[in-house]
Amino acid sequence: MKENKKKELEISTEIETSIVAQATNLNLFYGDFHALKNINFEVYKNSVAALIGPSGCGKSTFLRLFNRMNDLIDNVKISGKILLNGENVYDRKLDVDELRKRVGMVFQKPNPFPKSIYENVAYGLRVNGISDKDYIDEKVKTSLVQAALWNEVKDNLKKSAFELSGGQQQRLCIARALAVEPELLLMDEPASALDPISTAKIEELIYELKKDYTIMIVTHNMQQAGRVSDFTAFFYLGELVEAGQTKQIFTSPKDIKTQNYITGRFG
Repeated sequence: MKENKKKELEISTEIETSIVAQATNLNLFYGDFHALKNINFEVYKNSVAALIGPSGCGKSTFLRLFNRMNDLIDNVKISGKILLNGENVYDRKLDVDELRKRVGMVFQKPNPFPKSIYENVAYGLRVNGISDKDYIDEKVKTSLVQAALWNEVKDNLKKSAFELSGGQQQRLCIARALAVEPELLLMDEPASALDPISTAKIEELIYELKKDYTIMIVTHNMQQAGRVSDFTAFFYLGELVEAGQTKQIFTSPKDIKTQNYITGRFG
C-alpha cells in the first residue's frame, strides 16, 4: 500500500510540473454579458484537452483566450489569468505577435494562403526572420510529414494550396502551424467541415501529434472527443461544469448536467 501511495504521489508531482497552459479565476464579459464565469482549467504537456458543450456555451471564446484572439472583438473585458508556461499572456509587457508565434491556431474551415503548398508552410518561418533555404526546406518537409501530408504533395510543392482537397487543405494549415514549433496548438472544430474520411485522418493526426505537442480542441462531436483526447472539459452557459480525464468524464461524470449532455438529453 505504501509503495502504491508513493507512486501516486510521484505521478501527481510530475503532472503538476508539466502544465503548459492554465486559466485561473477567468471571467470574460462582452459589454454587460458575462460570457465566461470563473473558469479554472489546466492543460498538460503532450496531451489533448477537448472542450465540449452546446453551441454558445463559451468553448471557442475560452480557446481563443490563449492566443488573445478575443482582443479583436469590441467591448471585451477580462479578469483572472491565462498562463502559458507560467507567463501571463495578458501581461501588458507581452508582445501579442510573439504570443501568436508560440500558440498555433487551426480554424473550423481550412484557410490556406493564396500561395504554393511550400510557401504556406514556410510563411511563418519567413515572418520570423528565417532566410536559410536549407533550414526552411527541412522544416517544410518535417512539418508536412508531421501533418501526414508529405507523401501526397512532395512532388507538387509549387502547386497552389487551393488545388488541394478540403481535408488536405486542413492538414496543410496544421503543417503551417507546426512549422514554428508552437508551445500550444489550438484547434477550433478542425474537422467539422470535412467528410468522414478526412475527419478520420485529422483524428489520427491529432493522436500522433500529442507525442510532440500540447493540443486544445473544441468539438461538438462526442465520439471525436472520446477518441482523441486525454482530458475533457464540459462547458455550459459560460461555466466550466466539470473537467477531468476523458474516460472518467464519459463513463462516470460527477455532475448531472454533464451526464445529460453526454447521453444526448440536451445540447
